[in-house]
Formats: sequence, structure tokens, C-alpha cells
Amino acid sequence: MFQSKKDLVYVILAGIFITNAVVAEMIGGKLIYVGPYLMSIGILPWPVVFVTTDLINEYFGEKGVRKLSLITACLIAYCFVLLFFALKIPAVKGDGLVTDEQFYAVFGQSMWIIVGSITAFLISQLIDVSIFHFFKKKTGNKMIWLRSTGSTVISQLFDSFIVLGIAFWMTGKISTSDYIASAFTGYFVKLIIAILLTPLIYLGHSMIEKYIHNN
Repeated sequence: MFQSKKDLVYVILAGIFITNAVVAEMIGGKLIYVGPYLMSIGILPWPVVFVTTDLINEYFGEKGVRKLSLITACLIAYCFVLLFFALKIPAVKGDGLVTDEQFYAVFGQSMWIIVGSITAFLISQLIDVSIFHFFKKKTGNKMIWLRSTGSTVISQLFDSFIVLGIAFWMTGKISTSDYIASAFTGYFVKLIIAILLTPLIYLGHSMIEKYIHNN
């Protein structure tokens, strides 16, 4: 099935990437408190996406990331279509069964999150991959942490404001002040988690190197 070991590595990284991106969309409608500030719980899977993005960048370049980003955006859009029809089809009524109101309360908000996320995802991924390769050209194979963190710092600032703006602020779910505070809160949480996960990039890099070059 796979022509080389790199093919298998790409499939595994793509699977991790897509799974976390789609799960983030599905759970994103739930807001939690981080101290006094609001944050979507859908933010939590995204640092894993950052790690896999950086590893794909390392071994498959800009084309590998752009292709996967486009595939992921299409799959998220596919989820949007399925949710749309699922929300329109009446539920069976009965004790202990999920009602239309309950289903909409959980997944109705996800519809707007998906719209916001597709927009934010594509923009932030394009920014991420461009900055990543800018640093890589400057540092070569050294300082993996710099290109990883540097690309995340800038791309996720755009991502945080775009997705919340479309999903919660434009729909009137949160006020402007809460929107700004929540966007910055989510941004810093993602940034902190991404920095804490930096050792995983080195670990993943090491494992992939050994696997690919091990005869």
C-alpha cells in the first residue's frame, strides 16, 4: 500500500492532524472559564494540531501542509453538511431520548464554529507554513523550537480572533469586551500548551528520523 516509510509517516501524522481538528469543531460550542475569562473548550485539541503541522512541515514541506490543510477543511465542511441535515430531521420523541432542542443546543452552535474555524484554519495555516519556512531558511536544520514556536505565535493570534469573531461575537453569543478577552485568553492558553509540547516535536522528529533511516 505504502511505497515508502515516509508515506506511512505522512498518513499517521495526517490522521492525528485531522482527528484533532474535527474533534475541536464538535466540542467547540462549550465555553469554560479560565480564571475570570471565557474560553471555548475546542481550543484544547489545537496544540496537537500545531505539533503535527510542524512535523509535517519538517518532512513534507509547504506542499504537504497545504494539501493536508485543504483536505481537512473539506472534511470539516463535510461535517457541516451532515450536521445541517441532522438538525433538520425531526427526532423520535420518548422518555430518555435526545430531543431536537437538546441536539440543537449541542450541535447548533457547532455550525457557526465550523464556518469560523474553516476560515480561521485556512488563514492561520497559510501564515504558519510561510513563517515556519522563513525561519527554516534562516536556521537550516537547527533551532527547531524557533520555527515551531515562532510560526505558532503569529498564526494563532489570527486564528483565535477569527474563529471567535464568527462563531460567538457575530452571532451575538458574547459581547465585544468578552470577545476580545476570550480571544486573548484562548490565544495565550494555546500558546502556553504549544510551548509545553515543544519537547514532543523533538521526540517526534527523533522517532521519525530513526524510523525512516532504519533499514
